[in-house]
Amino acid sequence: MPAFRPSRRLALSPVALAAAFVVAPAWAQQAAAPAAQLETVTVTGIRASLESALNAKRQEKGIVDVIKAEDMGKFPDTNLAESLQRIPGVVIDRDAGEGRNITVRGLGGDFTRTRINGIEALATTGGTDSSGGANRTRAFDFNVFAADLFSSLTVRKSSSADVDEGSLGATVDLQTARPFDMKGFVAAMSVKGTYNELRGKTTPKTSFLISNTFADKKIGVLFSGAYSKREVFEEGFSTVRWDNGPSSGGWCSPVGVTPLSPSTTPATALCGPSTTAARLPNTTENVAAYNTASSAANFHPRLPRYGRLTHDQSRLGLTGSVQVRPSDTTLLTFDMMYSKLDATRQEDFLEAISFSRNLSQGGKQQTSVLAAEYNAAGQMVYGKFNGVDIRSESRFDKLSTEFTQPTLTMEQDIGDTLKATVRIGTAKSRFNNPIQTTTTLDAPNVDGYVFDARGDDRAPLITYGNLNPNDPSGALQIRGVPVGSTSIANFTPSEIRIRPNGVTNKQDVATFDLAWDAMDGLTLKGGVSYKRFSFTSYDFRRGVNVSTANETMATLPANALPNALVTRVEGFGKGQNLPAGSITSWVIPNLDAIAALYDIYCNCLKSGVAGGPGDFRLGSVTNGTGRSGNRAITETDTGAWFMADFETRLAGMAVRGNAGLRHVKTAIVANGYLATGGGSLVTAKREYNDWLPSANVSVNLAKDVIVRAAVAKVMSRPPLQSLSPGGTLSTTGTLHYTGGNPALDPFRATTVDANIEWYHAKNAFIGLGLFQKDIKSYVLTKGYDAPYKDSGLPMSLLPSNFTGDEVFRFSAPVNTPGGKLSGFEINVQQPFSFLPGWGKNFGMLANYTQVKSKMAYVLSTTAVGASTVTEDLVNLSPRSWNASLYYDDGTFSGRVSTSARSAFLTAVPAGNNQDVAGKNKTFNVDLSMGYKINKQLEVTFEAANLTNQPNDQFISRAMDNVVVNNYTGREFIIGGRYKF
Repeated sequence: MPAFRPSRRLALSPVALAAAFVVAPAWAQQAAAPAAQLETVTVTGIRASLESALNAKRQEKGIVDVIKAEDMGKFPDTNLAESLQRIPGVVIDRDAGEGRNITVRGLGGDFTRTRINGIEALATTGGTDSSGGANRTRAFDFNVFAADLFSSLTVRKSSSADVDEGSLGATVDLQTARPFDMKGFVAAMSVKGTYNELRGKTTPKTSFLISNTFADKKIGVLFSGAYSKREVFEEGFSTVRWDNGPSSGGWCSPVGVTPLSPSTTPATALCGPSTTAARLPNTTENVAAYNTASSAANFHPRLPRYGRLTHDQSRLGLTGSVQVRPSDTTLLTFDMMYSKLDATRQEDFLEAISFSRNLSQGGKQQTSVLAAEYNAAGQMVYGKFNGVDIRSESRFDKLSTEFTQPTLTMEQDIGDTLKATVRIGTAKSRFNNPIQTTTTLDAPNVDGYVFDARGDDRAPLITYGNLNPNDPSGALQIRGVPVGSTSIANFTPSEIRIRPNGVTNKQDVATFDLAWDAMDGLTLKGGVSYKRFSFTSYDFRRGVNVSTANETMATLPANALPNALVTRVEGFGKGQNLPAGSITSWVIPNLDAIAALYDIYCNCLKSGVAGGPGDFRLGSVTNGTGRSGNRAITETDTGAWFMADFETRLAGMAVRGNAGLRHVKTAIVANGYLATGGGSLVTAKREYNDWLPSANVSVNLAKDVIVRAAVAKVMSRPPLQSLSPGGTLSTTGTLHYTGGNPALDPFRATTVDANIEWYHAKNAFIGLGLFQKDIKSYVLTKGYDAPYKDSGLPMSLLPSNFTGDEVFRFSAPVNTPGGKLSGFEINVQQPFSFLPGWGKNFGMLANYTQVKSKMAYVLSTTAVGASTVTEDLVNLSPRSWNASLYYDDGTFSGRVSTSARSAFLTAVPAGNNQDVAGKNKTFNVDLSMGYKINKQLEVTFEAANLTNQPNDQFISRAMDNVVVNNYTGREFIIGGRYKF
């Protein structure tokens, strides 16, 4: 794996923070001296939450981990994903510095189910392209919710028949607070301010909870809410992709030199913008530089650029719970959850676009190599070029996710031995990206462009030769209309790209369960369930080159352009240690002015015909590049289960566990669009059944030693993006289909787990867990030949004279054999109660996980019988660990938490002639402290991302070529909390 690159910007080391704890507790101990005279001590805060979570884990029959809120509306981290990463085997992926998705024991978000108040949910939102963009998968986006809305989270790593199917990795249960869990009237509120060092702004964060019981505790009502704003900069260097010399056509060869790599033009054709004189003279130095850059073994960045992403976000969350106990045998609970995440994001880049384009677009064939230097692995570390097209690109997004979930639960005791539970609910997540607009300024044929990564390949020096990117009256302008009416050969004019899109997920759930206490130590349980999951995705696109519509688009005098249609990025690069001479300010398009001038949101036909020059209309299924984003999946799952819960003693040892069987029938209706007819709707249907046995057993070898074992067959439904029947279908000439596969089987696996846990002292724990998953089917895209009738596509798409027996060449997702995943976890929780004085108030938590899994990936998605390569499972970090040092004396509390994740892969193969793509290892340090002024009021201080950890993405195992290396800076949060 690529070597870990530690941050060069560590403001406070964990050692220094720990040292601060040595002083602060002593001061807090003195300030709280009178409290030491009390005869009764109530455990609260960090220690109380750890004790509650450990007790819950100890009582479970299966293998689970639990995190409890420290107090009402006070979860230990500001983000749910960041709390989850404290659990062994759980690692997170971040977007804009905030935890978004999780991976459990090497299996990504597609393999993990999330339930809220017992109802399966799927919340999704949009992110940067480098973090996956709009979430159209089964992965849950935890950043949709404020952590303060929840009282506990549970990660179920082993399966049991009473837990819904659908997970290979784990089932995550999120629980909001309920009034009967409280003691009478309780209320709390907090107000905080968050400061981001890169943005230099402070934003508010507030939450509250109020709960009470009435009518002799037969009625309870709870209401909670949380609101926060977040404004951050994300800055750094990126390349989008890397490519080798021959790809996308060769470089401009010196005069009289035959091109060494494929090119769309012969050696005698134009190489520069207008005349052959633009080609370099045939000198030894020029030919050597050209030959080096053209080597197939040498790779260059396709879009080298620095950029700033401006994230503005507001998040509102509300929960409500009403509980009614009309009799001692009946409990009704109504839970309601609402969350609204609104955001805007502006992405501003200064980039060299020539390196990724062909001749007609102003690509490499008109770019001359003056000098080139590559390292031994083939990575370009220095280059100087003439004829480079420079672009200032600006993209603006408006994003919103709205999540609602009402849930009604009835628990009814029938006699002394029978209990019925009915639960119905709906979870709906609606993500909209109504504005996603890109505009550009362009400067063609810049000479003297320099890329120099010899000092630091994550922060190279880029200079722009005869172009001043910070000059609003300079060469970076809108090219086409109104400036640049004179044709520029081999040049792509400035662009306006508009792409609104969105995703809606909905889960309708109804369950009915019975539990019968058949005898002492034996409870028989069973139930039926109905789930209907619907997924709908839309994607509209519109693009126009401004030069193609000059007869209809409004114009301005050329001398008015710089002041009217451009603005600036300023103060770029704070805290990044950019090399001397780096650009820290450049002009960018002024979207508001451009939108007003050209009326770009009119959704009207400006000139020509639909799809032709000047077409300003939005296109969805008629737009070939966006057609695949328009699709829908409906899954109807009906299930039944039976399980025996038992508790007994064998050879003097307490034995607990369960064994059961779950059956589920899945019916799928998939909709997508074929390219034929400008977008033809295709509907495909599929059904399959799964029988899923499971067993869990826990044995108390001694009073404080528990051994657990679990075995199960599990399944996880195919990726949503793989099920669409859309794509291209040819029934003439060569018969072929490229697209999704609605006939996919789910991922299926057999899992085995074993744990040993030693609760050697009060609130102390040491655990070792071993696990293995034998994945029987894994979905990969590959080329294969098969009769059409086996494809899952409807027969109606074939000509009338076809029978379905015709063999087609497919390039589509298929079920492959899979492989084994195995690993171990070590988990330690240790209060330092054995230390004298205030040292007894310290404690620590630590865990380490190691996972191994290899998969055979197909190197070509189109060729039949293509070669394979064995690599790590994507999203799997072979090693991860967490450690926290805490102090809690009832008055002062504090915690320093670290989390680390080794490098992991995100794509195999990576494309552009490279083997793998992934993310480099990370190491994060967070801090939180609180001081209770009295029983009601507490002041708090938190710090996040103290290591200023970058989002460091790479391509190529050998070269570790940078794809993204962005920083979001440290965040500091100060505030107070009041309990009524």
